[in-house]
Amino acid sequence: MLTTDKELEAITETLARDGYAVIPNFINKATCAALAAEGRQQIDAGMLKMAGVGQGSEHSLRDEIRSDHILWLDDSNAAPLQKQYLNLLETYRQEVNRQLFLGIFEFEGHLALYPPGSFYKRHLDRFRDDDRRTVTAILYLNEEWKEEDGGQLRFYPNGESVDEYIDVLPEAGTLVTFLSHDYWHEVLPGSRERMSITGWFKRR
Repeated sequence: MLTTDKELEAITETLARDGYAVIPNFINKATCAALAAEGRQQIDAGMLKMAGVGQGSEHSLRDEIRSDHILWLDDSNAAPLQKQYLNLLETYRQEVNRQLFLGIFEFEGHLALYPPGSFYKRHLDRFRDDDRRTVTAILYLNEEWKEEDGGQLRFYPNGESVDEYIDVLPEAGTLVTFLSHDYWHEVLPGSRERMSITGWFKRR
């Protein structure tokens, strides 16, 4: 991973100022292609499962809300480049704590696959009864993504208001990071398969 400490510092400064940051080319294209190839091997091996909503006793499969498939990543199942990316996020975690004093201590994340036509309705990343998710980080792994392919992340920068939004193409190498409790967002249906590594920095 070629991202430098100064680049992470600049990203964190944007997060501190605006509450969110969208960074094209956070990871170079060759590395993204290799990460996508690792993800494809896991997909072909049947390691992903239908994603649900809620947690604990409230967890359920609700395909009218979200229709993606995920694989939670940890040291036991992450592929080599995925582990390198998780290590890079650990450096980012330290930088966020240094600048924002958020007390985040761990990252939980998954490989996410959106088949053609799938979506995730408008939501916040924090659960109603659990405020540990503090900073969201999404890395896209999709080469040559075009506007007409759909599948954008629709991001609402003004709270619950739907009058203003930012659409982010899920293009390989783009990182989106934001304060998890502040920003509503959704994944629009796309005509192509869409892959990302998505996760959350959590506080105790």
